[in-house]
Amino acid sequence: MATDQALLQPHRYELDVLSRGSGPALLLAHGAGGGIEGNFGLVLDDLARDHALIGPSYPGVGRTPLPDAPLDLDALADSLVAAAVERGHERFAVLGESLGSAVAVRTATRHPDRVTALVLTAGFAVADPVLDGAARLIATLTEAGERRAVARLATLSVLSDSQLAAMSPEDVEEAVTGVLEGMPEGMPAHFELITRVDVRDDLAHVRVPTLVAVPTGDRLVLPESTRSLARGIAGSTLLELPGGAHVLDEADRAEWLTHVRRFLADQNA
Repeated sequence: MATDQALLQPHRYELDVLSRGSGPALLLAHGAGGGIEGNFGLVLDDLARDHALIGPSYPGVGRTPLPDAPLDLDALADSLVAAAVERGHERFAVLGESLGSAVAVRTATRHPDRVTALVLTAGFAVADPVLDGAARLIATLTEAGERRAVARLATLSVLSDSQLAAMSPEDVEEAVTGVLEGMPEGMPAHFELITRVDVRDDLAHVRVPTLVAVPTGDRLVLPESTRSLARGIAGSTLLELPGGAHVLDEADRAEWLTHVRRFLADQNA
C-alpha cells in the first residue's frame, strides 16, 4: 500500500507531538512560524472533549529539531501521518492552518486511505505575491540578524485592518515584543518552504469532504488564494469569516469552531 511505503521513507522527521482527548482522531497541521498552541490554543480544550487530537510540531518548533537541509513538504506530510499512526490512529481528519493547509492537502493525496476529511483555514495552494514577498523579506531580515523587524512584519501581517486601526503605537510595540519572544527557531525555514510550496495539481485528487475557511480580513494570505482552494477541490464547502485576520481572534475562532464542529459531526455520523 502506498501509504505504508511513504511512512518508511528515511527522511521522515521525528516530531514533538501533543496528544489530548479521545474520540475520532483529528490531526493538526499548524502554520509557518507558529505551533499547535499558537494556531489552535483557543479550541484545543473544546475539541479534546470528544476528539483525539494529534498535534505535531514542525522542525524548529518546540522540541522538534531543525534539520540541516531545507524542509521537504512530502516528508512533512508523511511525518504528520506517522505521528498519528504511531499513536494508534489509522484514520483521521486533518485541520490545516495557513502553511498547514498545503501540508494537509499533500497529506490527503499521499495518504488517501488514512485521511477522512479536511478543514483548511487561511490556506493557499501556492504563495500569492503578498505571501511570497513576505516570506522572502523574512529570509532577508533573518540573514541580516533583524529579528525584531521579522517580528514586526509578522505582527502587522497576521492582524486585520480593523485590529490595527484600534491599536496605539504602544500596543503595536507590545504585540511585536510578544511575537519576538515566541518566534520559534524554525520560522525562517518554514517561510522558505512557503516559497517552494505548490499543491495546485493535488487539489483535483482530493477525494474527501473538505471545509475551506476564508478570513476575509487576512493581510498575509490573500482571501482569493484561500477561495481558490475551495474551487479546486470538488464538492468542498466554503466558509467566509467576514473581517477575520490571518490568525483568528477569539470571536472569529468561536464562529469557526461552530462550523467546524458541525462539519466534523456530519463526517462522523
